[in-house]
Amino acid sequence: MPYMPKILRILFLVLIMAALTGCSLSASAQTVQSMPERPDAPLYADASTSAVPTAAATASPTPTAVPLPTPTPTPSVKEITVSFTGDCTLTEDTGTESASYSFSSVMGTDYAYPFRNAVATLSRDDLTLINFEGVFTDSTAAADKEFTFKSPFEYVNILKLGSVEAVNLANNHTYDFGAEGLQDTKDTLDAAGILWSNDTNYAVYEVNGVKIGMAGFLYPSESDLSPIYTAIDSLRSQGCEIVIISVHAGIERMYTPESAQVDIAHAILDYGADIYVGHHPHRLQPVELYNGKYILYSLSNFSFGGQPGLSDPDTAIVQCTFSVSAETDKVVGYKLHVIPYSMTTTYPGNDYCPIAYEKGSEGYQRVMDKMSWSDEMEQ
Repeated sequence: MPYMPKILRILFLVLIMAALTGCSLSASAQTVQSMPERPDAPLYADASTSAVPTAAATASPTPTAVPLPTPTPTPSVKEITVSFTGDCTLTEDTGTESASYSFSSVMGTDYAYPFRNAVATLSRDDLTLINFEGVFTDSTAAADKEFTFKSPFEYVNILKLGSVEAVNLANNHTYDFGAEGLQDTKDTLDAAGILWSNDTNYAVYEVNGVKIGMAGFLYPSESDLSPIYTAIDSLRSQGCEIVIISVHAGIERMYTPESAQVDIAHAILDYGADIYVGHHPHRLQPVELYNGKYILYSLSNFSFGGQPGLSDPDTAIVQCTFSVSAETDKVVGYKLHVIPYSMTTTYPGNDYCPIAYEKGSEGYQRVMDKMSWSDEMEQ
């Protein structure tokens, strides 16, 4: 290249560089214009998103409302548990008070003693009903008979401390001290707040909004049960949902009920009583389930001061749970629970303090056999 002044060389280089830059920009412009336009493409594409095509949205059908079935209301049922025991004679035969083996000597002034092994069970029920054989009186006019039983007035505390709310007075020792003794007994029980019933006085006990009616009868005649029917009608008219009939009858020392006693029990339940509770034989007799209701033919004795020596110590607390419908005010179910007991801890003696037999023991099974009952029947 011929010599050129320096200024001209500089201008020549500038022109060459400008020409080269213009070509590059033109090529870049062509490259950009050749790319397809994607106006809907995101500015930054996620790899995971761009790799899977987006499905077109499908409209879901509007669900049709289906009405739910109206649930059938469950009837309200109240469960009421009543405990029963056999004969309780809370004293000794008249004239033997000072003997070392007598009820009064053994108990002393510990009025909680006779029921101390049973009170935990009896206090958990809704009502405890016993057969009270004897009277609370200070009368000295004893009836002319082999055995007469009277307790001092303060012995009523035995029942209170034992959680006994009601007693049956229809038995063969009610008049051991005549009309005076009976009246003293009624007054004493009333003052202590303990209900009593017999064939002329029907007791009503209310718990948890349920009325329990009670009446008791001594040696009822199979040919005329109208007094018992009258009692049942009266208790129902007073609004009693549960009606208990106590019957003091049968043959002493017999382990099975008489046929007449069976017929009487059946008739009482057929007429409308909810349970038949028997005593007097001083022995346990079988339980019968009759037309869905229970018959307790004989519950023997419980705390029984009338016998310082025992030929048969077996007894029981029997609890019946009545299911009462709040809609019909009627019993719609019955469940029985048998708790085998011994009348004493000192057999063949008698310490007048019943104690439960241990489950599985010989005594436990004896009681179940005598009552034709078993634990399986309570399931």
